[in-house]
Amino acid sequence: MASSVRGRSVRLLETLMNRTLVNSARSVSRSVSGSVTCGVTLGCNTTSLSSQMPEWTESCHRCEVVCSGGPPYPTAQEPSPSSSPSPAPHPATLAEPDLLNMFDDIKKELRSQLDLHEIAKYYFDGQGKAVRPMITVLMSRAVNNHLHSDHRLYDSQRQIAKVTEMIHTASLVHDDVLDASDTRRGKPSVNFLYGQRKAVMAGDYILSVASTMLARIRNEEVIVILSQVLADLVQGEFMQLGSKENENERFAHYLKKTFKKTASLLAYSCKAVAILSGAEEDVQEVAYQYGRNVGIAFQLVDDLLDFVASAKVMGKPTAADLKLGLATAPVLFACEKFPELNPMIMRRFQEAGDVQRAFELVHQSDGLEQTQFLAKQHCQEAIKVISSLKSSPEQKALITLTDKILSRVK
Repeated sequence: MASSVRGRSVRLLETLMNRTLVNSARSVSRSVSGSVTCGVTLGCNTTSLSSQMPEWTESCHRCEVVCSGGPPYPTAQEPSPSSSPSPAPHPATLAEPDLLNMFDDIKKELRSQLDLHEIAKYYFDGQGKAVRPMITVLMSRAVNNHLHSDHRLYDSQRQIAKVTEMIHTASLVHDDVLDASDTRRGKPSVNFLYGQRKAVMAGDYILSVASTMLARIRNEEVIVILSQVLADLVQGEFMQLGSKENENERFAHYLKKTFKKTASLLAYSCKAVAILSGAEEDVQEVAYQYGRNVGIAFQLVDDLLDFVASAKVMGKPTAADLKLGLATAPVLFACEKFPELNPMIMRRFQEAGDVQRAFELVHQSDGLEQTQFLAKQHCQEAIKVISSLKSSPEQKALITLTDKILSRVK
């Protein structure tokens, strides 16, 4: 089955958006097999990022960089043969000083009259994973070191990390309204507590404050590319409302939607901090491609967990996507073995028994294994591009982070 998983995943990579490196994917598929099941969580709170992000077990290993081909990335200096490899730094430990007061700073920015402030700050409680600002500050320091041999984080780059978290959180508020979700992160959702109208306005308010913070950076190029993120979020949501009748177009549709809803924010945030570092286009592309590939991998794992993790661990109902009528990667992969899923997809699992039947068929197929393998391939590509930057603790942490994304359990 492993060979069929690899072959199918590679073929699907060819449907990716622009910049997908087909030769690299084929090379990866020959060298990666098995699954990562060490069960590391990506946790975060305002007092200690690293306390909720423990070291992974020995069964969790870093993917080797075996890709070939692709665009020309800047070449990093090779380490001396006599130098001994340093232990991989913990991403949360490195990012913690930069993010320690982030949620408090955001809540100060959101201050307003009446109860709008209370609603807007509700999700900024430090219980989220904070993956996006973590990656943003690590990328900032990695690029600063690569270009200037300077590990400092610029104030403008720290501002991007805050804006990134605010855009993400606003999207969660809006998603919970659209999906009529009652819970988020194991507690009542904003719309459940305050109602849909107030929740929508709170999400809009968070975006407006984030836009003001972004404007204060006074970099036109950065403002333009992060404005693209907002457009992508809306377009991705619209794409999620429909299903492609042509079965051959569904996975491409799903991947494009995944980029717009999840990966765009990471890709453009990483590119933004590279611009603020004074990077030329080649280094900007490195940052962008790392964020894009990690973002897609993150969503693929999220879609997998919807089928295998418990509701208690996830902090929200499982099989939630099926109940919302969404066909994610595990379902689309399972269609190859069970064509009866196709009419269910078109009717968005609305008939009695559709959700349970689809759930069972996914587990009877190799859809979960193929989804995990595809996530690994994207992490391989992320490792390849970030390895072109000069070695630094932050660059190594960005490599380490790919393992933690693959092995997370919530």
